[in-house]
Amino acid sequence: MARNEEKAQSMLNRYVAHEAEQKKKPKERRPFLASECRDLAEADKWRQQIMREIGRKVAEIQNEGLGEHRLRDLNDEINKLIREKSHWERRIVELGGPNYAKHAPKMTDLEGNIVDVPNPSGRGPGYRYFGAAKKLPGVRELFEKPPELRKRRTRYDIYKRIDASYYGYRDEEDGVLERVEGPAEEKMRAEVLEEWNRVEEVRREAKKAVKSGEVVSMVKEVLFEGMEEEVEEEERKEREKLEKEEMEREGRREFVVHVPLPDDKEIERMVLEKKKRELLSKYVSEGLLEEQTEAKAMLNIQR
Repeated sequence: MARNEEKAQSMLNRYVAHEAEQKKKPKERRPFLASECRDLAEADKWRQQIMREIGRKVAEIQNEGLGEHRLRDLNDEINKLIREKSHWERRIVELGGPNYAKHAPKMTDLEGNIVDVPNPSGRGPGYRYFGAAKKLPGVRELFEKPPELRKRRTRYDIYKRIDASYYGYRDEEDGVLERVEGPAEEKMRAEVLEEWNRVEEVRREAKKAVKSGEVVSMVKEVLFEGMEEEVEEEERKEREKLEKEEMEREGRREFVVHVPLPDDKEIERMVLEKKKRELLSKYVSEGLLEEQTEAKAMLNIQR
């Protein structure tokens, strides 16, 4: 009995599904040309369909393990859908709908910075790269910025910015420097004046007082304060001068020769012998020279 009920239930389900298919409209295909669509709602529907397809393919292209060829094919398909979407957006504007292209997302590089889309044709959106396609060989270089070459400034550029302010001629125009330096200048003037008055007072007292040892030592201490270093410097220079003169005197001492030197006659004889040898070597054969040398050796002739 249960078996018959199951059969009846399954037949009923098939009948209900068949009736639903009969009532359902045939599946519509997206028009090949956006200009064929005359209804704004239909155009918006086809645009939404393209957006869903783009979303699925963009999610798929994020996988770096698909391989280079599959990634390039997916990227081409996405760009084709984007071009088709732009056609439908222009058609929507023509039918009186909103302009979706005005708020379209920008293209970014690997670091998330917005970059210009390469578009050699100048019509419509250019070719874009998505997901793992940005890391393909030959594509990564498109997103890398060339290193900025620091231009060396010329002498003209350096001096072009130099004016009177550079040399300090306008430092006192705002009055700030005068307010800062005024108290310091007055303080320095007061200190110098006080020191000068003290020295003058000591000099006047020294003239009036008796020239005792105590007075003279006090005057020396005041008048010649700070001159010890100058005296030491002069003494050092004097010592260096004396040492230099001593070294010069030692250098001018007579040099004693410990090797016998030839006199003028000996030098003249040696030059004459050299000239004789040159003439003999020029006009006499080598055999004759050897015989002459042997004869001199036998006769014990030194010349």
